[in-house]
Amino acid sequence: MPTAHASIPQIRLKDGRSIPQLGYGTLAVQPDRETNEHNAQVTAQIVSQALEAGYRHIDTAQAYGTELGVGRALAAAGIQRDELYITSKLANANHAPEHLRRSFETTLDRLGLEQLDLFLIHWPLPTLYGGDYVSTWRTLTELVAEGRLRSAGVSNFEPAHLERIIEATGVVPAVNQFEIHPYFSNAATRDACGRYGIAVEAHSPLGHNGKPLTDHTITQIAASQEKTVAQVILRWHIQHGIIAIPKSSRPERMVENINVFDFELTAAQMAEIDALDQGPEGRVGPNPETYEGV
Repeated sequence: MPTAHASIPQIRLKDGRSIPQLGYGTLAVQPDRETNEHNAQVTAQIVSQALEAGYRHIDTAQAYGTELGVGRALAAAGIQRDELYITSKLANANHAPEHLRRSFETTLDRLGLEQLDLFLIHWPLPTLYGGDYVSTWRTLTELVAEGRLRSAGVSNFEPAHLERIIEATGVVPAVNQFEIHPYFSNAATRDACGRYGIAVEAHSPLGHNGKPLTDHTITQIAASQEKTVAQVILRWHIQHGIIAIPKSSRPERMVENINVFDFELTAAQMAEIDALDQGPEGRVGPNPETYEGV
């Protein structure tokens, strides 16, 4: 029987590299966002369970405080480096080029890696740093040229943000990770990514508030497929070509979320889920145009 990770499709990126289409997210797996010994132990145990379940794409961030725990889990797992895909994201306090470079080295150290697969600007912060996220992006691309980073990308970038950094630098992000779920399909940003050849990645693909998990339409589809609601939502992402990063601290849910490659939604079922989109009213997370948080 093939292992779970063997069945996960790879998405080809614009820079020629590939990324597993399903990953494991580490937001809020530990009690708080502090980097300390207790939290590292908690995260290491949970991420070890995700690796045992078959995940090979692990998503962390400087702002999550989980990098140290992820690094410990990777070291303990003994999995070959070329089987792993590790993503982290730049904390909002580190946008200045010199802070970016220093924090990136800290990220590598905490993860125990010599090279990171993907590093993302976590938020554009257009109302901070004099609105200069172009310098931040340019510095990120320099890390790729220097060989410490394999792919550079962004997170929560709206179409205008993408257009600005591409026009200013000539470098297209490999990935844009942003809010997408059945209640907020984020069509404008997905379309912009499609025009530039940017891979689309969904954080919190099951919905930040969990409401899609109780949706009547999706529940009916799940029953007809003899699958869980979460599996149907993740399958919807997969069939749209979206990279999905679900998160659960429960081992049984980890296994459930990774086992979405043995069935297909019909065109009619995909259309039913598409129709649940509420437009801007469906957004649950912060608005990237105004967000200034950590």
